[in-house]
Order: sequence, then structure tokens, then C-alpha cells
Amino acid sequence: MDLRSTALGTAGNGPGPVLTAMERLERTTVADGLIEAVRRAVRALPLGAARDVLHGRPLGHPAHPPLVQVPLGAWFSSAVLDLLPGQRRAARALIGVGVVTAVPAALAGWTDWAELPPEQARVGLVHALTNSAGLCLYAGSFLARSRGRTWKGRALSMAGLAAVSAGGAIGGHLAYRQAAGANHAEQVTHLVAEGWHRVGPVADFAVDKPVRARVDGVDVLVVRASGGTVHVLADHCSHMGGPLSEGEITDGCVRCPWHGSVFRLSDGWNVEGPATAPQPSFETREVDGHVEARLRHFHTPRSSSA
Repeated sequence: MDLRSTALGTAGNGPGPVLTAMERLERTTVADGLIEAVRRAVRALPLGAARDVLHGRPLGHPAHPPLVQVPLGAWFSSAVLDLLPGQRRAARALIGVGVVTAVPAALAGWTDWAELPPEQARVGLVHALTNSAGLCLYAGSFLARSRGRTWKGRALSMAGLAAVSAGGAIGGHLAYRQAAGANHAEQVTHLVAEGWHRVGPVADFAVDKPVRARVDGVDVLVVRASGGTVHVLADHCSHMGGPLSEGEITDGCVRCPWHGSVFRLSDGWNVEGPATAPQPSFETREVDGHVEARLRHFHTPRSSSA
């Protein structure tokens, strides 16, 4: 048997121990009570408009991943400096930078975590606790170094680096395997063919009532405004795929029933998070008493009081 056949045979045995452990973590309910308590506490924080900033809505994607690059980079660099002579002060300074910048990164992460479904929240809790342990180890390292206990500080740093590395790996599972933070409506622009598509008779869409329909095989939300304009958005929320057709219509916007993201009906713009990406939206027209829709390729925010 050649090496390729051996590799394929091994891959065919199923998930390894790491992936098996992560999948078990996704299913376990032992910490669900704690998760709900922490979730309520995070949601109750008086963040105001800063909550959307922490989600990353101004960026168009979650703010947590880029924010964590600063402390991780500082801590890894400090590990390199620990291997070089005469770099004690520089290594300590980088550890301090990492500790300080880890705070907003963690706050952004907790803000996102509070809006995740159970399976992701379970993995996210372990991710957060592992990184928190790493932060505490690095804070201890900084204090030890400040008191002249260099070797203890280095030992704590190495333990901290191991912790945040493990936390990062768990975060990778959360982001890529479980798609936390991903745009769950991105595929719509690749599934709907160019041109106009018939949605249904105008009479089938009650005024100011959300209705689910299909455009070229894709679920959409259809809302007929009192003035006669028909709005069509992709139905599955960009945040976590919630059904917008089951949401509330208010002031020209729709609120997702799952996590409360608000999208403008006229162009799909995400007025309020936790969604960081707008909804794919459609231009509409009426032909022979039927609504037809065509994918709108560019989201250009319009000035609005919404």
C-alpha cells in the first residue's frame, strides 16, 4: 500500500481525539446554567452605542479577531526577547502592553459570545476561560518581573503562552468549524442568477406584514409597504441565519427574532447589531400583477432616520 492510500485510509477513520473532544463539548449541557447567567450579565452591561462598536458593525465584520492580534503579538514577541540577552525591560514592557490591550479584546469577545446559540456558546465559554487564565498568568508574570523575580516571570509567561495558544486553537474551531462571526447570508449573492425573477402575485403580500417567499430557490423576506413599494431581502439573517420573515416590522426596518439585529427594508443595511454585515437585498418591480425581484449588488447606505 502506498503512502497516499495509507493517508486516505487514516482520514477515513473519522475525527481524531481533538475534534472528538470539541464535538463532545458542543453537545454537553453541564454548563448551560452558568452560560445563561453570564449571558444575561453581559447583555445587561450599560454599553449603549459602544455595543455595536464592540461587535464590529462599523468594520463590517467582528472586531474581536483583529483586537486579539495586539496582545498575542506582544506576548509572542516577549517570548522571543526572553531568549535574548539584555532584553528584560523590553520583554516586560511587551507583556504589559499585552495585558492592557487584552481587556478591550476580551470585552469585544464576550459581547459577541452573549449572542451565540448554545453549541457555540459552550465552546466559546471554554475559549474565553482559557484565554482568561492566560491573561492572569501574564499579569502575574508582569508583577514578578517588576519585583525582580525574572525567572518566575519567565515561567509564568511560558505558561501564559501555552494557555492563550490553546485558547486560540479553540477560537479557531469556534470561528471556522462553527462559523461564529461569519456572514451567514454571503452565499445568496452566489446562488441567485442575474436578471429578474418572479416572486409571486402582489395580492399574496399583505401590507406591512413579513412574508417568506423564494427567489431562484433562495428564501426571501417580502414586505409590501403601505405606499405600494415592495421590499425584498434575503430571509436568513447575516448574523446567525435567523428567519427575518418571522421578525417584527417597525419604522421601515425588520428586527431578527433570534438576536435582535435590525435591517433596513429599503436596502438591507444593518442599522443595529449584533449583525456586522448587511442583508442581501433585491430591486423590485410589478409586472402583470406579479412581484419580480433582481439582486442588488451594492449596498449603498441611504441617509435615513432608521
